[in-house]
Amino acid sequence: MKFNLLGQFELTIDGENSTPSAPKVRQVLALMTLRANQVVGLDAIIEELWEADPPRSAVTTAQTYVYQLRKTLSRLRPNKGADDVLFTRFPGYMLRADEDHIDARVFSGLLDRGRSLLAGGHVKEASRMLAEATGMWRGPVLANVVCGPLLRSYAANLEEQRTTALELRVAADMRLGRHRELIAELKSLIVSHPLNEWFHGQLIIALSKAGRRGEALHAYRDMRMILKSELGLDPSAELQGVHQMVLTLDRRPSRELSLELR
Repeated sequence: MKFNLLGQFELTIDGENSTPSAPKVRQVLALMTLRANQVVGLDAIIEELWEADPPRSAVTTAQTYVYQLRKTLSRLRPNKGADDVLFTRFPGYMLRADEDHIDARVFSGLLDRGRSLLAGGHVKEASRMLAEATGMWRGPVLANVVCGPLLRSYAANLEEQRTTALELRVAADMRLGRHRELIAELKSLIVSHPLNEWFHGQLIIALSKAGRRGEALHAYRDMRMILKSELGLDPSAELQGVHQMVLTLDRRPSRELSLELR
């Protein structure tokens, strides 16, 4: 069995999509997948499904959803059943799954290894590993699941990890001199992350290093307008410094353009 969370939620068994069609059952399975190999209390399931306003029948209804999950798994695994995958553990239930079969866990592992490689100066290997990590994403986390408070928290954390992986991979590729190759991607990243000053700064630097100083200065003006209109803020001191370096680059050719991750 494999569980995919980085996009639409999917459960695949023997290569076939076996995702529950019932929205609440799918929601419960998504929560249990994100807490795989840990006990998920019945109170947590109730909070996820109904937040602060559970019905009187919440306990019975939540237990029914778990029962439906067990029935589905038993039907899809006729020779194995569900008892070795989803079982009762006080004060709730536990889903047993191979960590390597949950895409979010694999992604987090790749991110950690890529970060360590980059910090250790192994830039090419870091770029490759971080590209593998970001390439696992198929869209927004749990795109086909109605998320309650617990799933929203997990989704926000994973989305933040995705941004971190993108930033680290861009940083690695910049250090490898892949400025021209990054320009199109950075323009796309700015559309999806319009308030991320670091992405804006990398685009300005990439354009300048590619010999497109006019476009770099225009990109700075665009960023300044976005920050002013959306937040009422000026660009950070670091970005203002990058802007000045682009303006004076022809007179100070030995100075390196860069903007480090914090």
